[in-house]
Amino acid sequence: MTLLAYIILGIYLTALIWITGYCLLQLHLLYKYQQGDEQITLLKPSLTDKSLPFVTIQLPIYNELYVIERLIDQVCEFSYPKDKMEIHILDDSTDETVDIVKKKVEHYKAKGFQIEQIRRTDRTGYKAGALKEATLKAKGDFIAIFDADFVPRKDFLLNTIPHFQNPKIGVVQTRWEHINQNYSLLTKLQAMQLNVHFTVEQQGRKSGNYMLQFNGTAGVWRKETIADAGGWEADTLTEDLDLSYRAQLKGWEIIFLEKFGSPAELPAEMNGLKSQQFRWMKGGAETARKMLPTIWKSNLKMPQKIHATGHLLGSTIFIFVLVAGVSSVPLLFALQEIGFDTRYFGFFLAGLLSVIAVYFVANVNAELKEEKWLKKVFKFIVLFPVFLAISMGLSLHNTIAVIQGWKGKQSPFIRTPKFNINTLTDSFKKQKYFNGKLSWVTIFEGLLSIYFLGGILLGLQLGNNAFLLFHAMLMIGFGTIFYYSISHLRLK
Repeated sequence: MTLLAYIILGIYLTALIWITGYCLLQLHLLYKYQQGDEQITLLKPSLTDKSLPFVTIQLPIYNELYVIERLIDQVCEFSYPKDKMEIHILDDSTDETVDIVKKKVEHYKAKGFQIEQIRRTDRTGYKAGALKEATLKAKGDFIAIFDADFVPRKDFLLNTIPHFQNPKIGVVQTRWEHINQNYSLLTKLQAMQLNVHFTVEQQGRKSGNYMLQFNGTAGVWRKETIADAGGWEADTLTEDLDLSYRAQLKGWEIIFLEKFGSPAELPAEMNGLKSQQFRWMKGGAETARKMLPTIWKSNLKMPQKIHATGHLLGSTIFIFVLVAGVSSVPLLFALQEIGFDTRYFGFFLAGLLSVIAVYFVANVNAELKEEKWLKKVFKFIVLFPVFLAISMGLSLHNTIAVIQGWKGKQSPFIRTPKFNINTLTDSFKKQKYFNGKLSWVTIFEGLLSIYFLGGILLGLQLGNNAFLLFHAMLMIGFGTIFYYSISHLRLK
């Protein structure tokens, strides 16, 4: 029994060490972010400037019944000469979206736009496959890409294209904004997490001269960069992350514009969020599996290699959160067996404090919204513990995705459904694109909530309160994920 107790303690400590290490790496990005200079704003060229380059705008879509008209209308309002841009709608749809796009294309062609609906006979390679084929048809030296859930600003091209005056720049990425952030608790928590990526992480990496990423949408590529890096490849679910790393290893640079936002719609229901998370987590693991050997063989400096590794292994944090959580319940017995002093666990509070600092700066200090500072502080105090619990609750779902990614198991590119949710009065009830199947993962999430309730009761019975808060957050997190997953299935 003593040996088993030490094994359980060893498993738990290993998970804590990994989590703490990752959190400290995030803290270092925060340090670089705070050190960073203000983004240099280049002068916008006038519409009469003959030097404006020709730009191809690609809109890769698949069954976007509710939002595609909004996207096409917005792109056609760009403050950019019609004769200097073409719009390619990469339409792999199999529903009414096809006819909607066809009518929109005819409408804007009659107004003098160079706009085309590009259809494929099959979805080989999914989004990456569509982009690869369409790149061959692009006449522009620069390619702007938007997913269907985005509502780009009219001056998007005028704020991004000037940065390519530097011949080393291969990509310009803009910050994501959230048009439906206040729609529900779910959207508020997603915004909190994305704000970290689009401030501390991206700008911190830029300031530290580490590897950045193109986020798949709301950015512009130099066409030459895509070709030089080997083009779009469909062997991962995050083709954007993969190409970003290959391009930077070729010597190209990525510019991130924190001060210029591109509005987008967040997933409004749990199962859509899960499909997005699965794609991101599995794709991140696939890209790590593919690119890490190349990164460590490259001529990058050691700090760049370390941060690139932390970046690509970021999704594995969910494995260790799940391991720490599950092992902490039998650890209650193990600690009694070996008499370990739980005060030593206090060293790992450094990880939690690091995460709090990163999220506080990204969601309170970063000037993302014009809102009173005290109000933002209050919202952060209320939402952050909930965010932490929900993130823990996603650990089983995301762990499965990461393991599949590392094993190389192939799976289709599952789109995240969008429903044109802009205001509190909008509803996604009785809409299409719902997944009506109850998965075994959801059932286990419910069982894990009960498991951690048992951990709370066991701790109270044994007189060990060291894990009381941890188990309570895990119980709430898994219970909330289970509740939303079930209740949103019933809406179909």
